[in-house]
Amino acid sequence: MRNNKSFILVLCSIAIGINIALGALCARIPYLSSYVFLDTIGTIFIAALFGPISGATVGAISNILAPILSGNPRTIPFFLVNMAVGLVVGLIAKKFNFSFKTALLTGISLSIICPLVGTPISVYLFDGVVGSGTDVFFTILKNSGVKVFSAAFIPRVFSNFIDKILCCLLVSSALKYIPLKYREYNSNF
Repeated sequence: MRNNKSFILVLCSIAIGINIALGALCARIPYLSSYVFLDTIGTIFIAALFGPISGATVGAISNILAPILSGNPRTIPFFLVNMAVGLVVGLIAKKFNFSFKTALLTGISLSIICPLVGTPISVYLFDGVVGSGTDVFFTILKNSGVKVFSAAFIPRVFSNFIDKILCCLLVSSALKYIPLKYREYNSNF
């Protein structure tokens, strides 16, 4: 069953749906939407289970479909962020046991990597303002003399810190219950 492409495609499709559904749900919850997105949890799950290519593909498709379905196609370029999540998690899971400690360190790493990928998109396309809770902090920093890139980057690190660690830890916990025969890279979850 490990190499059953149909099984992998079905799980990837479910993960895309989970990314879109949880991302939309979290976006509608006031105050929570600034710090918890959960729109990468499916990407992280697939990347940890099947590797970086599958993870990056799920991430890219999720962040191309979600803006189209929500009526905001201007944010499609942010698919690069979710794609980076899939690549990073997939490479880490391929090399290491995606245990609690690895998931925690991966989440911390992603809280820096994601803003490094997303901030240039935000600054170039939207002058740093993308319609999220971090825009308030961006405006405060920018008005206090901080350069645009830094003003856009710093709030994103803090918001991603909570979200990415939470997503990685949830996936790490869930992977313990996946039967060995379904694991592509790491049998030590």
